[in-house]
Amino acid sequence: MAKTVKTMKALVVYGKNDYRLESDYPVPELKKGEVLIKVEACGVCASDIKNWHGAEGYWGDGKSEPWVKTPFIPGHEFVGEVVEVAEGYQGCAKAGDRITGEQIVPCGECMFCRTGHYWMCDQADIFGFRAHVNGAMAEYMILPEKTRIYQIPKDLELEKAILIEPYSCAKHAVDRADISNTDVVVISGVGTLGLAMVNYARLRRPKKLIAIDMKEDRLAIAKSFGADICLNPSECDVVKEIQSMTNGYGCDIYIEATGHPSSVQQGLDAIRKLGRFIEFSVFGQKVSVDWSVIGDGKELDILGAHLGPYCFDVVTEWIADNTIYTDGVVTHTFSLDQWQQAFEQNAKGDGSLKVVIKP
Repeated sequence: MAKTVKTMKALVVYGKNDYRLESDYPVPELKKGEVLIKVEACGVCASDIKNWHGAEGYWGDGKSEPWVKTPFIPGHEFVGEVVEVAEGYQGCAKAGDRITGEQIVPCGECMFCRTGHYWMCDQADIFGFRAHVNGAMAEYMILPEKTRIYQIPKDLELEKAILIEPYSCAKHAVDRADISNTDVVVISGVGTLGLAMVNYARLRRPKKLIAIDMKEDRLAIAKSFGADICLNPSECDVVKEIQSMTNGYGCDIYIEATGHPSSVQQGLDAIRKLGRFIEFSVFGQKVSVDWSVIGDGKELDILGAHLGPYCFDVVTEWIADNTIYTDGVVTHTFSLDQWQQAFEQNAKGDGSLKVVIKP
């Protein structure tokens, strides 16, 4: 039993550029209503890399208080086995279950929680960036009382199970786009999340589905996942290509999934008047554009997408029965001792998509 284990191996962030692998970090003690899991694996997210690189959005600009709260254990894309549940736990998880959970731990009491919009909770905790909600780059992990926990089939391959969290976020973004079968849809950036978006957009049967990326290997997977056309900005003028396919009007829907400022401007140029622009990414720096194009120029609908609310159960089903594709998305697996290699591989992105760490 985990309660007899006093210490564990964990990656701990003590400050900006201060990441330490510790072999004797205390195994967290269960409090009322909590769940202790043994971590099977943790995916490396782009947000983990931006945090590692010291992005202002996480660490502040030196004038404002950092968003992160150190010391903390990173990692929020987790799969694990329930070891123990504390007294007062009222959920459905029990010892031996294989589970995952949402990154956000909502308060359940604010206006957003009370109206069913828990993923926008004002008082939420976030796994992997705060000291009191440590993440999954460790051997064990505590799930607080209000964690939204989901069951995973025990026979579901790890390479599929570890994609449930990012694929849920991707589904929510595509749902926000409200795609119809008359729409020309562009997905800019086909990393793990963008490929998942191609999956879901395909199920909406758009008139045309266009994937954009700088990496040909990713475009090849996007094509196999259902993209009708793949464009590489280093090989062609993407905006002109999209306009030529749409009688000069532009695409109906543009989903931004790169986290790079140039993709935002590209989308504003490529989208038609009265189009829908979906912003999914987290950026490492501020983005500047001619904001007037949104109103006076094109009267666009600008929609954001945050996390994967109400998506985990159906995503798990669709991954398990191959309604949505996962082949080739998990490209690298590292041990926790190799965390820096995992981060570096994810950051450079050459020949890699989802990088996984197994404690």
